[in-house]
Amino acid sequence: MRKTSLSILFIFLSLWGRLGGGFLFAQINTDRVMLMGRNALYYEDYVLSIQRFNMVINAKPFLSEPYFFRGLAKFYLEDYKGAESDCTSAIELNPYIENNFSLRAICRINTKAYDLAEADYVKATKINPMNEGNWHNLVLCQMEQKAYERADSSLDVMIRQWPKNAESYTMKAQVRFAVSDTVKAEEWLDKALKVNNFEGPAWSMKAMVTLNRGNYKEGEEYLDRAILQLPRNASLYVNRALARFHQQNLRGAMNDYDAALEIEPGNYLGHFNRGLLRAQVGDDNRAIEDFNFVLEQEPDNVIALYNRALLLDQTGDYKGAIRDISAVIQEYPEFWTGYQTRAQIRRKIGDVYGAERDEFKVLKAQMEKRTGTYKSKSKTRKKSDRNPEDYNKLVEADTNQPDKEEYTSEYRGRVQNRQTDLVPEPFYVMTYYHKERTTNSYITFHKVVDDLNVSGQLPLRLSISNEETNASEARMRQHFDDITAVTEVLGDSPETTGLYLRRALDYYHVRDFDACIVDLDRAIALQPLVTISYFLRAQAVCAQQLAIAATNHTTALPLSPTTDSKIAYGKALEDLEHVLSLSPDMVYAHYNIGNIYVQLHEYDKAIAAYTRALELDARFPDAYYNRGVVRLMDGHTEEGLSDLSQAGEYGLYGAYNLIKRYSKVK
Repeated sequence: MRKTSLSILFIFLSLWGRLGGGFLFAQINTDRVMLMGRNALYYEDYVLSIQRFNMVINAKPFLSEPYFFRGLAKFYLEDYKGAESDCTSAIELNPYIENNFSLRAICRINTKAYDLAEADYVKATKINPMNEGNWHNLVLCQMEQKAYERADSSLDVMIRQWPKNAESYTMKAQVRFAVSDTVKAEEWLDKALKVNNFEGPAWSMKAMVTLNRGNYKEGEEYLDRAILQLPRNASLYVNRALARFHQQNLRGAMNDYDAALEIEPGNYLGHFNRGLLRAQVGDDNRAIEDFNFVLEQEPDNVIALYNRALLLDQTGDYKGAIRDISAVIQEYPEFWTGYQTRAQIRRKIGDVYGAERDEFKVLKAQMEKRTGTYKSKSKTRKKSDRNPEDYNKLVEADTNQPDKEEYTSEYRGRVQNRQTDLVPEPFYVMTYYHKERTTNSYITFHKVVDDLNVSGQLPLRLSISNEETNASEARMRQHFDDITAVTEVLGDSPETTGLYLRRALDYYHVRDFDACIVDLDRAIALQPLVTISYFLRAQAVCAQQLAIAATNHTTALPLSPTTDSKIAYGKALEDLEHVLSLSPDMVYAHYNIGNIYVQLHEYDKAIAAYTRALELDARFPDAYYNRGVVRLMDGHTEEGLSDLSQAGEYGLYGAYNLIKRYSKVK
């Protein structure tokens, strides 16, 4: 029985997975398995990727690269100690690779070992002094250790090397704030904004300085500028709410608390202060919900208890109100206002004796002049202030120091979703696994896919989507089993096009794109007029290139496409043109052509491709979105905003965030 080398490899891999790896590892193609592991890593199949890297490590334990990538997979799984150990192994094998030190440093930051992380960044910057992200994190590690002189010296290096980066000036200001040198801090903030007037953290810090001086109107204006650049920062909305509250703009403050809690549902200050504002406007039941949340986080918060007691009294839950006030009085037995309130509630339920006891305590205290003369003129209190007399004051953070800078890392979050200012929507793919759309109601359909599903050639239903999900571990095993079964059949019937297509889809979903492409080559050679084969081959080529770029730690949009990527994307473009020659109405082919041109930075051609897609389907939101993004990237702001507006209208609501940000930059 004849089998291809690819089939033999996957039968081997399947058996190895079941039997624990008891084979001769030298027989496997380690370069190939490494690539499969990196593909799985890119598509967040972390367990599968670790299995691949284990195979390479067992076959060639002297290589540092598989230890690094296994560590990266563990990092994504939040196994920071395991990831750190793998990075250490990689460093022992090759101490001259910057990424080994950078990843280990990020792992150490997550375990708060800032001194060790600093040492790693020092080594990384010696290997590559031009990695600005490493310098940035080095400074933050030094600041965490309160080593402000070292941080200041590192920032001097950064400013000399990258004088146009406003973030370094902002961090200089943060160091000055840390040593209470507000004057110098403001000077550095002004320098940061002179370099880049859109530096959100600098506007945020200026706002905090201004608010501390009681200039709430100007502070609100600065926060407006900060929020425009950092629209997903909940603390900015909380701070602006306080600024608005001090200006008697209660509606605006309430809106800001709502926005903050939409971004960060667990924000303590947002819930507490929104509860107070809701109580002020008579929205008692929803105010109780906010204080319930606060008390779930801090059951001994007497001020929240007392506020909830007042609200329970208002809504008729007298027993609940007495319970909460009693808990406060137990903690603060000289809280006379609490006794008075409890007496009033006890009279409502007919407990005259209990009410009179409370009233007598208050009267006796007044006679003995033990009530005190505490009275604060401030409209707000600090979070740590637990004096129950301040129960009706909004809460501020204990420190008015500006927010800390965040660590930068190529390894934060999903590899393929690194945040840049403008990122197009992903490629459309044919897949067994996709997310159900929630807000975007666009329905994907094409007859060639529907016909294939009806034919019964595939084990699962194939869909068209750009929101692909991962297969479960059980499904992954099924794909390996299917590869083995199809390989057996192809050994007897090697001319069966449908089986090559089926196995290609199995290979695609286990992230072996090379094997997928080989099977599609065979399917096309046997039957060259099948639309899906060309579409899938282009899809596999693009998926491979995205994975290679991402796991090489480049951005989602490469600064300059490599020669290899240009060749690969050129082949994908040829396949998509074949798709359109066979199925001219395949709107997703035009869309993917546009995405390829974005990767190649040929923006005019990308816009033309998206336009052709919209000529076929005028309600295609992703095409509007991507054309809008590319137009903004290319400097055509008005046209880009118009496209984003259409995308938002058809359900891609993320477009509105970009509209808000870029409508100010015309």
